[in-house]
Amino acid sequence: MNLHEYQGKALLKSYGVAIQEGILAQSVDEAIAAYEQMRGRTGSDVAIVKAQIHAGGRGKGGGIKLAKNLEEVKTHAGNILGMMLKTPQTPGGLEGPGKLVRKVLIAEDAYAPDFNACKEFYVSILMDRQRKCNVIVYSTEGGMDIEEVAEHTPQLLHKEYIDPTLGLQPFQARKVAFNLGLEGPAIKEMVKFITSLYNAFVGADASLFEINPCLKTGDGRIIAVDSKVVLDDNALYRHPELADQRDTDEEDPTEVEAKSYGLNYVQLSGNVGCMVNGAGLAMATMDIIKLSGGEPANFLDVGGTADAKRVENAFRIILRDERVKAILINIFGGIVRCDRVAQGVVDAYNNIGNIHVPIIVRLQGTNADLAKKIIDDSGLEVYSAIALQEAADLVKKVLA
Repeated sequence: MNLHEYQGKALLKSYGVAIQEGILAQSVDEAIAAYEQMRGRTGSDVAIVKAQIHAGGRGKGGGIKLAKNLEEVKTHAGNILGMMLKTPQTPGGLEGPGKLVRKVLIAEDAYAPDFNACKEFYVSILMDRQRKCNVIVYSTEGGMDIEEVAEHTPQLLHKEYIDPTLGLQPFQARKVAFNLGLEGPAIKEMVKFITSLYNAFVGADASLFEINPCLKTGDGRIIAVDSKVVLDDNALYRHPELADQRDTDEEDPTEVEAKSYGLNYVQLSGNVGCMVNGAGLAMATMDIIKLSGGEPANFLDVGGTADAKRVENAFRIILRDERVKAILINIFGGIVRCDRVAQGVVDAYNNIGNIHVPIIVRLQGTNADLAKKIIDDSGLEVYSAIALQEAADLVKKVLA
């Protein structure tokens, strides 16, 4: 689950991480009130107006503006709120529709009073699945073009691997500070920052923290000017206060709907819809589709209780994608009985009606023979298969 910048910063602050302070606004009037409140705190007329969407590159897309006075705050907030912000990370990239900006953050000018004395760094924490541990990735080259740094000068990216049984050790936090070239009091500040950041990462059951830029101010403080926070969905039951912060307006509407039905759905760009139970089987099904000459249109896991209603909902979601030219249903009946799934397929077909794409059904496991008979006797344009390769051959045939 992704958090907005303002939500991520609030989480970091609760763990003692120093942040660029800001106030959320959802209208121009609220932005003006937030500016007045921020000016009262800082004594500065300068503020930053920052669009709040789940995507990076906001500055390049015109979603982050410097305001030197109240009139500029009003102008920038008015322009940003309601705009369709396009960045390389919004759906479709710069050629796509962009994302609607519903909120802005009125933030303090963290670079004052001496911009030239400030230094931007890049700091992130994520899981290294190959090494089975967390890793801190950091660089002296912070700012908007960290992707360019990673591609062209990877030697400027440093990694510190954290043993999950020991946690972050003090010498590792100091190593980060030294590799970033810090001196004097800034070393102590960075050690404190990294330690608090790691505690937040573990405490919130996060899968990614990205602080870019992480700023050394002119007086040696280390603060998070921006934050990208991704939480592990599987651990949200332990953090109901964080789960409540989910912004479904920022998510794919179809994926949100699928989740409400208990389906795990991710839309892809292919032409063969997949309906499978189990993530591993889903991956194998997607592979066999590609080997048969097709391209998977989605990842859809109906779970272990693929009853008729769930199958029907899955059908409706898959068929919403106009690129789908065929549907492959691949179910292993361990917990669920294959004959019930087969009947669910037939019922869903009849309930939905006007299904103009061929459907290939492979059911293996409990009562698979009964399931095949139900499919074969249905009289519908549904092809049954026993072996996975047979299903793949049928996909290839119907796409020809």
